[in-house]
Amino acid sequence: MKKSGDAVLSRLNEKEIDFSFSANDNSVRVIVQHMAGNLLSRWTDFLTSDGEKSWRNRDAEFEAQALAKAELVEKWEEGWKTLFSALENLTEKDVLREVTIRNEKLTVMQAIFRQISHYAYHTGQLVLIAKHIRGEEWQSLTIPKGKSAEAAGKGTYLSKP
Repeated sequence: MKKSGDAVLSRLNEKEIDFSFSANDNSVRVIVQHMAGNLLSRWTDFLTSDGEKSWRNRDAEFEAQALAKAELVEKWEEGWKTLFSALENLTEKDVLREVTIRNEKLTVMQAIFRQISHYAYHTGQLVLIAKHIRGEEWQSLTIPKGKSAEAAGKGTYLSKP
């Protein structure tokens, strides 16, 4: 999911990341802000504190912040780094431990699955918006239509932009 999001961010310019289908829809910028905030909140002190941190301002994540694209990408990277660090430090014994997200008790595995589906949901939104912006110029992140036979056995997921 991170690779797909990275590809979207690399393919859109400063203006394009602010496109939304309507006033009620989120732009790439807003979705990335939200994902970064969620990643930081959920994965900071993952095993020892509620995943919804008191310092998080979730509502502000859904307002376009005046950040340069490079700053937005830094927030994105910081969030993913926090996730990967938390996962790397898990032990086999941790998998069945309980953690809390918004006062709800979950096993570590349940919390991971919860977050994977949340990030997949938003990553799909990012790709859809980017595909719309690029139109015919869009290059598939996976196997393009009609190219399955060509791709067989290559083992690549993300195509190069």
